[in-house]
Amino acid sequence: MRSMLRAACAFVLGVGFAQARGADVAPPSSAALGQAEHDFAAEVARDGGPAQDDVLAVLAGAKLQQSILDAISRPAEATKTWAQYRPIFITQKRIDDGVAFYRDHRALIDRVAAEHGVAPEIVVAIMGVETGYGKVTGKYRVVDALSTLAFHYPPRAKFFRGELKQLFLLGDKHLAYPIDQLRGSYAGAMGWGQFMPTSIANWAVDEDGDGRIDLWNSLPDISASIANYFAEHGWKAGEPVAVRAQPAADAKALGDPGLDPVYSVEQMEAWGYAPTARVAAETPSTLLALQGETGLEYWLVFGNFRAITRYNKSPMYAMAVFQLAQAIAAGAGAP
Repeated sequence: MRSMLRAACAFVLGVGFAQARGADVAPPSSAALGQAEHDFAAEVARDGGPAQDDVLAVLAGAKLQQSILDAISRPAEATKTWAQYRPIFITQKRIDDGVAFYRDHRALIDRVAAEHGVAPEIVVAIMGVETGYGKVTGKYRVVDALSTLAFHYPPRAKFFRGELKQLFLLGDKHLAYPIDQLRGSYAGAMGWGQFMPTSIANWAVDEDGDGRIDLWNSLPDISASIANYFAEHGWKAGEPVAVRAQPAADAKALGDPGLDPVYSVEQMEAWGYAPTARVAAETPSTLLALQGETGLEYWLVFGNFRAITRYNKSPMYAMAVFQLAQAIAAGAGAP
């Protein structure tokens, strides 16, 4: 399998073109592309990527996907409460699958987590929340997703144009398949950990030492890349993530204090939010309120919670990762 992938990767950009010429099938024409696409292709070539004509050929083969525009305009979690969001990710099957996965690969997960100073159960939980431990990595062609959003979604066109550019700049050492065969989410996220192209460029790791980064088929690369992402985004080994808080009857109303941990636990207690587990009084924290099944849940969240939101900015996502990680660690007998 690995040798087959290496052969495929040798032609990351060129294989589609070569096949088209060899089979006497005309490659997609770039004549119908607009000025924005031509300017983009010239920029990619100027900045060290593939030749302009090769970039244009890939873009000409990309398809505008209305379903992508619909999905990004109506993110599912935008209308959900925590009570509705939690059951999507915290299920007994996802916990059981996570425990089994961790047990099967514990030596590897523990090693890369220790190398990067990250809790191993968090690495496993990310895989569980993002792709069901690699089972669902996305149905959209990445080039379709990124070109659709880069050229047809003005609210975030600049961001996705940058991601599309980075995709072309990655080269075959960072991709397991030819560029026009990569599949991922509607936003262009890829692999077991759903990395965007810039995340691959900046934080993905060739853990197995084979000279390329494969986030689809190499579990060492996948695990180490997730762990490295957290290490580079503020995770601190041994520090807490979140603790349920019990509000006093006269607790100070804080509104939305944000996710940056800028208030000490001691200050939070003074304001009427007592942690239900022991946390050092000087630990920086902030308050998170979530609408649970039986009413508002109050949580003190810390720097490591903030690190999870660097992976996905949603506090509900971060809480789901945290709680799934707790359940996996408990089921696997981890500390």
